[in-house]
Amino acid sequence: MSSSDTPAPDAPATVDPGAAALSDGRPTLAQVVAALDGLYPPSTAVGWDAVGLVAGDPAAPVRKVLFAVDPVSAVVDQALNWGADLLVTHHPLFLRGTSSVAATTFKGSVVHRLLTGGCALHVAHTNADAAPRGVADALADLVGITDRRPLEVGGASSGGAPPDDDAGARGIGRVGRLAEPTTLADFARRVAAALPATAQGIRFSGDPDAPVTTAAVLGGSGDGYFDAVRAAAADVYVTSDLRHHPASELRERAEFEARAVGAPGPAGTPFLVDTAHYASEWPWLRYAVEDLAAALAADGLAVEARVSELVTDPWTGQVPSR
Repeated sequence: MSSSDTPAPDAPATVDPGAAALSDGRPTLAQVVAALDGLYPPSTAVGWDAVGLVAGDPAAPVRKVLFAVDPVSAVVDQALNWGADLLVTHHPLFLRGTSSVAATTFKGSVVHRLLTGGCALHVAHTNADAAPRGVADALADLVGITDRRPLEVGGASSGGAPPDDDAGARGIGRVGRLAEPTTLADFARRVAAALPATAQGIRFSGDPDAPVTTAAVLGGSGDGYFDAVRAAAADVYVTSDLRHHPASELRERAEFEARAVGAPGPAGTPFLVDTAHYASEWPWLRYAVEDLAAALAADGLAVEARVSELVTDPWTGQVPSR
């Protein structure tokens, strides 16, 4: 996720999936986009986001689809070397407005390389965060959260409400009960074991021996949802990109309020577990591959889809402090 103060881009053009599949049974790009939009409705993206088809001909055939977190140069290389017809990324290439896609810029060069190589680009961002079996559910599954519900419902603000049939499961983040009580330190170790390895590793804030029985998760930058975490009474909150001041103030407030009511034991919840941004969102990609295959199969269509294993976390090393 990204800062909500980003200017809202123009709405993407609508892709018409009405055309029949190609004579050899391959879907068109329009049909694959329609399947993705069914899984991750663009109307459920937050207002500042930029989701949908970025580049590509809706009538083009699609045989191979690569899923990745970031539309960076190394991922483009991987897509083109594999012969992908479509690259689906979680993060937008263009979140802010642009007036040029000239190949003289690094983002413009991505567009040119993809189109020259016959590969389209599609983005599922906050609409994938909120979806059933989306980013939040994938993270919640990995860390063992059961009996869960969205951390915040009704975040959609870009032109429509979630579909009625799954509105109760659609929303930002997840919160629920852990399958088994544990300690903060052991829970942080569980998170570290479940997520892709990164230079940052996993940080946590709170008494390592404190018991935790409930947890909230939000893939990507999540310190804007501290009030929702407090309202949900979660013992621990897993998210990314935690900044010093918001994290410090949350923990100070939690400890102050625990002392004020004379709470026994370790002071103050929620505790915090901070992950690398890329790592918290990558697990969703496997669900996306499975769910796209199922959606296309329902219409008698099929593609070969795979998850990029490239680590696109921007941090490449760490020196432990003394």
